[in-house]
Amino acid sequence: MARVLYRDAALADGTGPQLRVGVSLLVDDHRIEWIRPADDEPDPGPDVEVIDASGATIVPGLVDSHSHLTLPGGAHWIDRGFDPTDRLLRVAEDNARLQRAAGVRWARDVGAPTRTDPSDGRTRALTLGLRDRWAGHREYPYVRAAGSWVTRVGSLPHGLGVEVADGDGLVAAVTRQLDDGADFVKLYLDGPDRDTAPFTVDEVRAAVDAAHRRGARVTAHSGQLAGARNGVRAGVDCLEHGFQLDAEVVREMAEGGVAMVSTLAVLESWRSFGQTTTLPRFAEPSGRAALAARREWAHESVRLAARAGVLIAAGTDFGGGSLRANQLAWEIECLVTAGLQPWQALAAATRNGGTLLGEPEAGVIREGGPADFVLVHGDPLSDPAAMWRVWLVS
Repeated sequence: MARVLYRDAALADGTGPQLRVGVSLLVDDHRIEWIRPADDEPDPGPDVEVIDASGATIVPGLVDSHSHLTLPGGAHWIDRGFDPTDRLLRVAEDNARLQRAAGVRWARDVGAPTRTDPSDGRTRALTLGLRDRWAGHREYPYVRAAGSWVTRVGSLPHGLGVEVADGDGLVAAVTRQLDDGADFVKLYLDGPDRDTAPFTVDEVRAAVDAAHRRGARVTAHSGQLAGARNGVRAGVDCLEHGFQLDAEVVREMAEGGVAMVSTLAVLESWRSFGQTTTLPRFAEPSGRAALAARREWAHESVRLAARAGVLIAAGTDFGGGSLRANQLAWEIECLVTAGLQPWQALAAATRNGGTLLGEPEAGVIREGGPADFVLVHGDPLSDPAAMWRVWLVS
């Protein structure tokens, strides 16, 4: 494979607020051979392609910690989950290209429709087959997939997720997802009644214990406080969204090592639908007011979690929450708006995602590690919008 020298770039790796300038980086066979000051480079040897990276910043390959690879997003995102199987698979291929071009190297898929995959004939969440077929191909993101959504009957439109009626059904569904090959399990802890968790603490704990006995982690969709509280007390490993958290819940999260995946950009997307659609949920005054209140609480939840020391990873919820597959930069900007420092927001979209996945090579740059990095135009540590300006993906 070609040896490539990226010469005289800046480097921002999400470990602190200082930009490192005047950096050269040598890649050999998709591994980082060395990182050195540009004015003190070792001899790279013959037959090296030199890329003038001056003015650009190298950042680790991004980790989208909340994605839905088989879904396109948009204002009717839920309806798209009922599209034909062949269309969902085509969408996934398009999403992979979008992610790659935006610098996303890892995709944590947290829910896909259950269908019969025409490639392997298996009936399970479609993302599991995609994960297996994409493995080892650098043009695709690395994928870790949860399988399908596990929900209480009535929480989602019938047929979208795996529906259960009680705690015993919850444990059985978790076991089935793991038997199907899921890397981890996704529980849906918003119920038909917005103010009541769909499962008790004991019911969720039994499901978590069943997964942990198999060596798998459990994450939980949490848009409402009641579900967040029960999930954390039951020992889930992560909360998705966390739009409604309070000081008590984040304290328990920090004490129990429960991570949080932020998806604040979803709320910005929904705000934009107030101008671009006539859907009452977004365009009418009551809908706008409800969304504004939800946005305010969601931003406060991120601030509370950050102050408590909760691990925050960044996700888009693309496909499953209206965003598109190339918009993780939007979430980075939203985290800064909510109160994180730019370097912390970058960490959320890189190394923190790797920690959440249990993948030490994900979202980091180091000598000897994989050459999964991105060059952006500008300084993301002072201007988070630089993350939109992807120039080159290694």
